Amino acid sequence: MKVVLAIDGSDFSKIAIKALTKMPLPNNTEICVINVYEYPVMMTSGLLTLEGSIGNFYQELIANAEKLGNTTVSNAAKTLKSKNNTLNITTSVISGNPKKEILEKAKVFNADLIVIGSQGHGALSRFLLGSVSQYIASHANCSVLIARDKDEE
Repeated sequence: MKVVLAIDGSDFSKIAIKALTKMPLPNNTEICVINVYEYPVMMTSGLLTLEGSIGNFYQELIANAEKLGNTTVSNAAKTLKSKNNTLNITTSVISGNPKKEILEKAKVFNADLIVIGSQGHGALSRFLLGSVSQYIASHANCSVLIARDKDEE
């Protein structure tokens, strides 16, 4: 079995990790833990700028996003491995549109299942960009588990 676990470090991602640890997975199940971050858009006078202190700030934002993503997927991999040491786990931190990148990773990985939390970071981004989990459920070529906290109101 091949599973893509898409996480962003939110509490909803922690619920997705927990749901996956409770699943009875066959030995040697392959899990790809993925974190997708989006490049911040820096606009000055209507033009994209990457020079001077703004450029340094921009590069620092990207480096921090990558570092946070690596920590997030690494911690998830450790949690999964501690619950089932027969799992083959890989991790991936990718920049881009989460909807597109998660589906692309699932396709390339030939996933049987995508596991994702019901929501990610921020109500404003959900409003502006739409729900990633809803989009994945509607467009994936494999099964999708949208993990929810059963005690959530």
